[in-house]
Amino acid sequence: MSDEFRSGFVCFVGRPNTGKSTLTNAMVGQKIAITSSRPQTTRHTIRGIVHREHTQLILVDTPGLHRPRTLLGQRLNDLVRDTYSEVDVIALCIPADEKIGPGDRWIVQQITQMAPKTTLLGVVTKIDKVSRDQVAQQLVAVSQLLGPDADVVPVSAVKGEQVEVLVDVIASKMPEGPAFYPDGELTDEPEETLMAELIREAALEGVRDELPHSLAVVIEEILPRENEKEHEAVPTGLRSAPAMLDVHALLYVERPSQKAIVIGKGGSRLKEVGTAARKQIELILGTRIYLHLHVKVAKDWQRDPKQLGKLGF
Repeated sequence: MSDEFRSGFVCFVGRPNTGKSTLTNAMVGQKIAITSSRPQTTRHTIRGIVHREHTQLILVDTPGLHRPRTLLGQRLNDLVRDTYSEVDVIALCIPADEKIGPGDRWIVQQITQMAPKTTLLGVVTKIDKVSRDQVAQQLVAVSQLLGPDADVVPVSAVKGEQVEVLVDVIASKMPEGPAFYPDGELTDEPEETLMAELIREAALEGVRDELPHSLAVVIEEILPRENEKEHEAVPTGLRSAPAMLDVHALLYVERPSQKAIVIGKGGSRLKEVGTAARKQIELILGTRIYLHLHVKVAKDWQRDPKQLGKLGF
């Protein structure tokens, strides 16, 4: 790679739960995309910004492309498709511990149809979970899937292995050009969206399969805490914040039974959700917050265009 500065946009694609969000966080160096063991966790096109001496990469982290069953599913897929045509590089993530299947082939087919001119490369994720021989076999398999011209890079985002190699490979595919964002800026995602996503992630931890698709979080308002002693604002990768914020959030589910799951016995589960989300949000904002969480039922919101619009989809 030459000494010229390179910058551009890269999109991680792949079946749900292939490590795209974890990889985004590892490359940015801070948590800006939610991670979960559940498919369809990512709802928004989160942008992470990777700053290096010779490059700036803007990571577009989309929902996993899938065959949709609801209007929400269709809208999530549309988000992905719109992104394909606007980025410089598409990186297909395939875990080292899973065989390539029809879903992966379908995604490659979609990419080649929608963005035939966009550079495609392979990323074998979760290499810490298997032996070196298995990693080697998967590299060969992904190479055969994508064709001889595509680079394939093995990484473990959790262990930080090969992450910088991947940064270099992606950077080498980018056009020469200036940085799009100031140094130190990690995302252009609104803070409200990040907060909602982190609350949603905490609410999805350890719950039954029926919940992931049915849960939406909306930040109603963010208020500086009155009568707080003035402290110097703590600068963060996002922006400076006051000493304490009151954050009011609504968690929407589709059925009363799901509301009971989220709240838990005597409100115990909702309290755990608030504690876990608060810690993550405080890390990002660099200020203390008080979370006010309320759970509401919005019947079949995933299939209702009006409700989807209201919830930001």
